[in-house]
Amino acid sequence: MATYENLLLDLNNGILTITINRADKLNALNIDTIREIKTAIQQVYDDADVKGAIFTGAGQKAFVAGADIAEIAELSELNARGFAERGQDVFAMIERCTKPVIAAVNGFALGGGCELAMACHMRVASDNARFGQPEVNLGVIPGYGGTQRMTQLIGKGKAMELMMTGDMITAEEAKNLGLVNHVVPQEDLMLKCNEILGKIISKAPLAIGLVIDCVNAVFNKDENGYQTEANSFARCCSSDDFVEGTNAFLEKRKPEFKGA
Repeated sequence: MATYENLLLDLNNGILTITINRADKLNALNIDTIREIKTAIQQVYDDADVKGAIFTGAGQKAFVAGADIAEIAELSELNARGFAERGQDVFAMIERCTKPVIAAVNGFALGGGCELAMACHMRVASDNARFGQPEVNLGVIPGYGGTQRMTQLIGKGKAMELMMTGDMITAEEAKNLGLVNHVVPQEDLMLKCNEILGKIISKAPLAIGLVIDCVNAVFNKDENGYQTEANSFARCCSSDDFVEGTNAFLEKRKPEFKGA
């Protein structure tokens, strides 16, 4: 089991809660934290006891309030590309994970924090949450996939506005734009996320993973999403879970999925 300096991990009822634990820094993402997130998401991939995951931030002020500005200030053109690509690779691991991953956004989700939340499969926000990509205020742009995912989630025009003005938006505004799935009082945030994940992980694991693959295929220009869907449908129909699910329906009982 890996040890972490900047994360707290807790596994309960198949759900791994990953908490960014730098509350004194508003949970800002530094290089070490990005490296630890990679290790944690790899555990989600590899550990059969983990059925889904929740990312959240320590404290009540911030999910992740951005990247570590002191580290960014030291970047040159020579090493900045690698800096961005490392973060993109880690967030792509989250996006491609075939187990469901939810962002429990409990405060500020700015810069790299907004990018982390957008890499998750869905976002639930507390009513005090704030979202934004304010990088232009520092003379840079989002580097961990923000320009791509925000455009995918809310559309070109509004994404352009938010990234060029650097404005923050409220949780309700984010919900209205389609950036957030649900807004709840902060005290109900983790309960809501666990409720959603509990419902998802009660379904056939193979089917859930293939839904993720097919939805991601919509945004992959090198992939025919319809063909991916047809292939995935066929794969489901060859699974034991398909036999169990259809038999359970016909027999009017609850299915017992095994993930095979």
